[in-house]
Amino acid sequence: MSDIRVILAEDHTIVRKGLRALLEESEGIEVIDEADNGHEAVAKAMQLQPDVVIMDISMPLLNGLEATRQIKEQQPEIKVIILTMHSDEEYVLQSLHVGVEGYLVKKTAPAELVTAIQAAYRGDSFLSPSISKTVVNEYLRQSEVTPQTNTFESLTNREREVLQLIAEGKTIREIAELFYISEKTVRVHRTNLMNKLGIFNTAALTLYALRKGVISLDE
Repeated sequence: MSDIRVILAEDHTIVRKGLRALLEESEGIEVIDEADNGHEAVAKAMQLQPDVVIMDISMPLLNGLEATRQIKEQQPEIKVIILTMHSDEEYVLQSLHVGVEGYLVKKTAPAELVTAIQAAYRGDSFLSPSISKTVVNEYLRQSEVTPQTNTFESLTNREREVLQLIAEGKTIREIAELFYISEKTVRVHRTNLMNKLGIFNTAALTLYALRKGVISLDE
């Protein structure tokens, strides 16, 4: 059997290099590339078509949940495992919602990461043992309920990206330069997402982004 091809998406260089060293010692796993922000993770996943992406949640420019959403929309066969410091129910539920195959907290044993990669490659799921059973039960319960209108889900990919960058303190000009678009276009995206969310100032947008897990104060 060929090696499982993995991309590491983690913005902390020391952590990323440590993960690479760990995985390269594991038989049957090949780390084919690394990414230090969400946009780079999506681009490299599309270009290299890995079997598995190891994804942190809190990353600059595009958070790991949104990066995962975009990867899954374009190439659903690519498996994604979240590896994060967050064990909060909200993060776990959002990760399951976007279709991840695994969710591990960073304090997990190294062997569990290898096990999770192997499980994802087989098409199975793997959750860190520290993730409570009640979280999984709550996700399953919510899945059985008729979906209600979710204003966050109504945002386009670009609107979610603009929301994150605004919450991170980026100016209109900085966002325009990042996306190679006009400042007028950025303002249109900002107006559209504000109208959809019913939020009309930057401070409130930042609080909303924190509550939804789009940005984090922890990393």
